Amino acid sequence: MKKFISWNVNGLRAVMSKGSLVQLLESEKPDALCLQETKMQEGQLPGELAAVLDGAGYHTYWNYAEKKGYSGTAIFTKEEPLSVRYGMGIGEHDREGRIIALEYPDYWLLTEYVPNSKDELQRLAYRCAWEDDFLAYLKELEKTHPVVFCGDLNVAHEEIDIKNPKTNRGHAGFTDEEREKFSILLSNGFIDTWRYFNPDKADVYSWWSYRFHARENNAGWRIDYFVVSEALKPRLMDAMIYTDVYGSDHCPVGLLME
Repeated sequence: MKKFISWNVNGLRAVMSKGSLVQLLESEKPDALCLQETKMQEGQLPGELAAVLDGAGYHTYWNYAEKKGYSGTAIFTKEEPLSVRYGMGIGEHDREGRIIALEYPDYWLLTEYVPNSKDELQRLAYRCAWEDDFLAYLKELEKTHPVVFCGDLNVAHEEIDIKNPKTNRGHAGFTDEEREKFSILLSNGFIDTWRYFNPDKADVYSWWSYRFHARENNAGWRIDYFVVSEALKPRLMDAMIYTDVYGSDHCPVGLLME
């Protein structure tokens, strides 16, 4: 069995100061931990975390944004991959450190931090182009192995995935365009693992605004996912959302796979 966890930490150094990342590693002992929004540059890894990762036998992979203190992804994995890819190989998409792909003998493991469409949907057109290019990238990877990808996908797919769908419709992360792009991805042979195991479960979210006591009131959005190629369906065992883990405006999500 393999346990994968994904977490948008909203600043790795900030979450380290709260102690919750080390607690998660020690309590869950994931085979791989995928992070988004690390907001770090090379050489800024906190010494305490470096010691924990080394002591637990993790290999570490980082993708940094050119802009300091922005975006960024990481994967900590106990099994050394056959190869590593950073980004999609498309210049306009690869400046913000949003993708890492690890190749294993029978699957790819990716962490992805999808661009936010921003207030007034300033980046919606770019976001839609990203989605098209990312789907093409996934299909190219699938020519060698099926894919497990995870991360902050910045979309609540269906109304069940958001607390207040009517008032949020048309806002970044819940536009018709973004939701349709995710539907298209799923229709191309991918599975939203949480929804696969919990088709009708409502009021379980992975992100809450820091405003208006949103987390206290569970006024959240499910925008963090594990998605897998259809070929991996027989290996799926469970999907988790760790709503009791604090330290970021997101909580971790997880996947168990044979």
